[in-house]
Amino acid sequence: MQVQGDVSGAGDTRDVDAGLTFIVPQDEKPVFHSAAYTGAEPKVFFEVEKRQVRIADIRHREPPTTIEREGFELLSFDTAVEDLYDDEAIEKAYGPEVEALLKERFGASRVVIFDVTRRADTGDGAANPDGRRGPATRVHVDYTFKSGPQRLRDTLGDAEAERLLASGARVLQVNVWRPIKGPVRRSPLALADASSVAEEELVATDQVFPGRVGEIFQVAYGAGQRWYYASDMRRDEVFLIKGWDSADKTTRQFAPHGAFELPNTPADAPARESIEVRTFVIVE
Repeated sequence: MQVQGDVSGAGDTRDVDAGLTFIVPQDEKPVFHSAAYTGAEPKVFFEVEKRQVRIADIRHREPPTTIEREGFELLSFDTAVEDLYDDEAIEKAYGPEVEALLKERFGASRVVIFDVTRRADTGDGAANPDGRRGPATRVHVDYTFKSGPQRLRDTLGDAEAERLLASGARVLQVNVWRPIKGPVRRSPLALADASSVAEEELVATDQVFPGRVGEIFQVAYGAGQRWYYASDMRRDEVFLIKGWDSADKTTRQFAPHGAFELPNTPADAPARESIEVRTFVIVE
């Protein structure tokens, strides 16, 4: 397993001007029904807008982004799993690979995987045990100051979560995002430098699931935001994306992200297919 490696790619960087979809701030707390709740596409009860932004190619960026500074990073990390649609292989082989990666990267004592989601920009999306999913095109953060600790309690139980938080252990929520096939030339992932996003641009939004209501940040446009993507992202690369950090009380712990349409994409470009593993990384 290669944790660090060459992620620079070949040739010149390819910065692009492209549209990202943002929430329009409103007086009432926004809400949407998740795909798990609707059984189809999410149903949104708030206004959005598309803004043209410069999205810089992360290839050759110096210094490279890091999860501590910008909230995300790109790593070379291959997998021995050939079929990333095989749920049994995900549980028995890919999950342990991800756990080993994160333990090495963060010096973690434990890694807990609590969700695996596949997405594809085909007509009906990618198959998951709880339904099919397309790319998440609205810019968002998966957790908030409130829902990060709550998801930890839901995953580990109240007693263990409170023990960890009271003990001073560091708990990070980290997503591991990988193309199922590469290179990605359609619907790539854009990520914001978390330090460039103002707190008022993070809009807490209720996300309705069957039996519970979660909370995520939708993101409003800000002129000072700095956006990145990885051109021609390969199957042997992953993004680590931070969604919550018990050791960070600032908004830098939240890395906004969302899919976008790459300008001048050939009509015959293959669909983007990706797999995202959500984890808690525990450092005691």
